[in-house]
Amino acid sequence: MKELKIITPIISVAYDELSESDRKLVDAAREMTHNSYAPYSRFSVGAAILLDNDVIVTGSNQENVAYPSGICAERTAAFYAHANYPEARFRAIAIAARETSGEEIAEPISPCGACRQVLAEYEQLAGRDVKVILAGRDCIYIVPSVKSLMPLAFTDFN
Repeated sequence: MKELKIITPIISVAYDELSESDRKLVDAAREMTHNSYAPYSRFSVGAAILLDNDVIVTGSNQENVAYPSGICAERTAAFYAHANYPEARFRAIAIAARETSGEEIAEPISPCGACRQVLAEYEQLAGRDVKVILAGRDCIYIVPSVKSLMPLAFTDFN
């Protein structure tokens, strides 16, 4: 038997420590939380994806009373990005959220498993690591890649 250890490097930074490009992406994700349709969970999530053509595509979570019919912010943004810019590749994604009180969450959240799997496929399509920026009010986490969030993702798409 062999034990394997998976280590995920995460950098914790303050907003003012981000590059201008990363601040722009975080700002877009935070703004998108206001476009969320979350009447059931009252948990609003926004995502912003930077493409290699320098376009930023955004999305927010959209709920439905038939719970499986809703969609997360990350997948909203990812599917819109590829549907409208099929030749462009993902470079980075920022994710932000507001809780039921309407306040931005203090600590960052990360994508659900379904979103991680979707983002893993777009990372593979990009042929390079896609930086993940998880924004909270008190700190921001920078993760070097989607595969860092989901190291054992199903990636044999051929």
